[in-house]
Amino acid sequence: MRHVLLIDLTDEAEAIAQYEAWHAAGALPPAIGASIRAADIGAMDIYRSGNRLVMLMETGPGFDPAAKAAADAADPAVQAWEAQMDSVQRPLPWAAPDAKWTLATRIFSLDEQP
Repeated sequence: MRHVLLIDLTDEAEAIAQYEAWHAAGALPPAIGASIRAADIGAMDIYRSGNRLVMLMETGPGFDPAAKAAADAADPAVQAWEAQMDSVQRPLPWAAPDAKWTLATRIFSLDEQP
């Protein structure tokens, strides 16, 4: 299943550069990659335009967002990573009060068109 999520970065060149450095090829801490893969997330890509980020996730049948959140809350490495990300990420203005990334709603699919 495909998930599309959005969040903003602090609108400062230094924060954006730092975020990109943290996500450069080979820079992700191994424990974070392992946590993502253990949740049955088969693919994850993050794109940036200005200070807006878009995450595309492809998940398998074993993916359970609540279980992933619980596992993340109990994992010190994930908590440290999330605290680092919180230093530069900003939830969208319309995000739910407890949300970080905001799930996008698909409104168009070429597959559904003649």
